[in-house]
Amino acid sequence: MDTIFEPALVLMVAGMGFVFIFLTMLVGVTHAMSRIVNRFFPDPDPVPAKAAVPKPAEDPNLPVVIAAAVKAYRSRHPK
Repeated sequence: MDTIFEPALVLMVAGMGFVFIFLTMLVGVTHAMSRIVNRFFPDPDPVPAKAAVPKPAEDPNLPVVIAAAVKAYRSRHPK
């Protein structure tokens, strides 16, 4: 039994080691590419936002129009 588990254990550790090394290299290369791309193609400066347009003042006739609409609704729909 000892002869079966020993090569299996060595193969498992070697496989896991290769995968770990590959993934570590992949992360390193990805970070390097990100830095290189950001160095040659930096993000553009943000455009300053335009000043907000002030909201026009409330229409002086608005309360009168609302009152007339409520009165018309109540006259058509009595309780």
